[in-house]
Amino acid sequence: MQIRGMRGHHQLTVVGSEMDVSHRSMRDDIASIFEQVLNRPVDITDDTDIVEDLGMDSLGVMNFVMAIEDFYDISIPLDRITQVQTVGDLIRAVEELRKGA
Repeated sequence: MQIRGMRGHHQLTVVGSEMDVSHRSMRDDIASIFEQVLNRPVDITDDTDIVEDLGMDSLGVMNFVMAIEDFYDISIPLDRITQVQTVGDLIRAVEELRKGA
């Protein structure tokens, strides 16, 4: 799967593949987005702490949130963002927002 685009600097689109919304596939998509935002390879699990393990500062987190919103065509409310600490938390939040919960 290839990811490219520009919203400001981070709009992402999937090129050449259909998205499988399974938990594992979503983690793979999120890893690809992290790699693009951080400009380096990452290895993540559901327990990966987004700030501590990936070394993201507040600007990096906001760039990542915008990229996630663009990629999944959702809006993540600020109060939801503050509840997300790990990749697993993020996956659950995205799944719930995509279902309209």
